[in-house]
Amino acid sequence: MARILVVDDEEGLREFIGETLSGAGHSVTLAADGLEALEKLRGQAFDLMLTDLKMPHLDGLGLLRRLQGESAAMEVLVLTAHGSVEAAVEAIKLGAFDFLQKPFHSPEELRLLVAKALEHRGLRTFREQSRREESAAPSLSYGDPAMDSVCEAIRKVSPTPATVLLLGESGTGKEVAARAIHEASLRREGPFAVVNCAAISDHLLESELFGHERGAFTGAHKARRGRLELAAGGTFFLDEVGELKPELQGKLLRVLQERRFERVGGSRTFDADVRWIAATNRDLPAMMKSGAFREDLYHRLAVFPIHLPPLRRRRQDIVPLAKALLNRIAASLGKPAPLELSPAAEAILKQERWPGNIRELSNTLERAAILTEGTVIGVEGLISVPTSPDASATVLGTLSEVEKRAIQRALSEEGGHRRNTAQRLGIGLRTLYEKLKRYELG
Repeated sequence: MARILVVDDEEGLREFIGETLSGAGHSVTLAADGLEALEKLRGQAFDLMLTDLKMPHLDGLGLLRRLQGESAAMEVLVLTAHGSVEAAVEAIKLGAFDFLQKPFHSPEELRLLVAKALEHRGLRTFREQSRREESAAPSLSYGDPAMDSVCEAIRKVSPTPATVLLLGESGTGKEVAARAIHEASLRREGPFAVVNCAAISDHLLESELFGHERGAFTGAHKARRGRLELAAGGTFFLDEVGELKPELQGKLLRVLQERRFERVGGSRTFDADVRWIAATNRDLPAMMKSGAFREDLYHRLAVFPIHLPPLRRRRQDIVPLAKALLNRIAASLGKPAPLELSPAAEAILKQERWPGNIRELSNTLERAAILTEGTVIGVEGLISVPTSPDASATVLGTLSEVEKRAIQRALSEEGGHRRNTAQRLGIGLRTLYEKLKRYELG
């Protein structure tokens, strides 16, 4: 269902368009001229506007000029009488998607053009979201030597059309690496589509990948484009590919081989015009030996494998990565920016093993940001909640040792001055005294 605004001074035609589109399941609002349309637009957001060109008070071209830059997310279709094509072309220059000449041949003609405009809006929204996510992603590396070979491999493979397989533990930044490849590729202007094979049920995954036709299965009330179709001209990132069931492995292999696919329940063939990147934390060679993963699919995916090291092997990246993550966390939580880390907090982050890698680091920082009053995250915020529920005793023991050393170092550097030490650590004076007592530091 889309929210559609219909603007026309002919009441009969306006009502006809409204009934036709309401019958197709859309929510329709009517306006008699451009001025009334502006009032409607001030109070509600619309996905699509159909407007006549010739109207009293404010015509269609005047309405489009008034809306330029204000309703970028809304598609526009213009209605024009025979012989007014020049005005329709001018409307397209002002941002309209297409035009429809009156009188209409049939209600179906109107519904089809509206569906085409809404499909275009969906694709544009998909691309814009992809670009926003790319710009918000943290950097792949902040200079740790362990990432040099990864960055060099990405630099070499990105300009090519080669399929890339990203390997490594969960949370090591495989999606960030995939986005880096996309941004450095010849397809950078196209969309970046992501499908996580572990996050979608088996029976929905095929439809998510390839789309489906109307009536393909129970609940398929209309045709739907899949992620593969939406990603045309860009990059398709298949995350957690080791979770694919054998039946879908065979279908994916066919797409990789033939570069073509069909929607679920359909016979029409589409080109798979994408650059493939896959990722997994599973041991695919071991899965091949057990018969859980197809060997032919593995070789199709592993044209250019890249292994991402765990966070514990790239210690130099931890603090700058944490600072980048905190910028995003502050924005998402509505916290004052920038959020900062106290020196003691930085020491704890660098010492921790991070079995959950970047994802665990991000979760820990988000918890700390929620618990922290003010803009400086200290030791207290980081250790208030165990970072790993299945190893909380070990983690807390490790953090306690790091905290004790951090307090000893800060005390020494501040010449034993308690208040200055507390400020340096980013904790309250009472909290410092409690910790001095706990650790028997005098």
